[in-house]
Amino acid sequence: MANSVGDLFIVSTPIGNLEDMTYRAVRVLKEVDIIAAEDTRKALILLNRYEIKDKKLTSHHVQNEHKTVDYLIREVLSGKKVALITEAGTPCVSDPGFLVVREAVRVGIRPIVIPGVSALIFAVAACGLPVEKFSFYGFLPPKSGARRKILEEISGSEKTAFVFESPYRVRRLLEEINDVMPECNIAVIREATKFHEEVIRGTTKEVIQQFGERDPRGEFVIAISSRH
Repeated sequence: MANSVGDLFIVSTPIGNLEDMTYRAVRVLKEVDIIAAEDTRKALILLNRYEIKDKKLTSHHVQNEHKTVDYLIREVLSGKKVALITEAGTPCVSDPGFLVVREAVRVGIRPIVIPGVSALIFAVAACGLPVEKFSFYGFLPPKSGARRKILEEISGSEKTAFVFESPYRVRRLLEEINDVMPECNIAVIREATKFHEEVIRGTTKEVIQQFGERDPRGEFVIAISSRH
């Protein structure tokens, strides 16, 4: 007799502070057969913290996700319980996950989302800007022309926009924002939930002055509002 279909869990994990793990997420990770992780080394730190042992841990990241989707779906169809986690935060939000969810839905599997921490939602709450409507752009394109086009789109919008940025390009992004919309209000959220958590708020020029010549480290979310 064929096995019944298993379960696919999309599990949110902490973005820095490991205490932000939910009870439900811990229970699910303890119950599943397979954990697909964007970064298996960081996953082991989390699993050890919550004494989640004897789990099959497999790699699922942006470089191999097209190849591993079929494997994960096949395991669920065979009756296994599979959990997908990313390096931090909620899968599918500028992280792997969309391909697995899309394929699961296509074959009749209902993905079970275990909500939790998201750097985006943290920034929405922390920015101090109007957020009754907002837009999210993820990481902007590396080419300056494409980045400027998006910033010009944001400058003409009534919605507060949120973008992710790496420490290597954050100063450049601030200068680009200042060039396109020097009078807008922004917030720079750095290292959310971590020991060096910081939120810098003000006009573009004020934030650049506060940012100074520091050597930026950590992960950044930038909130941009052209409303006055």
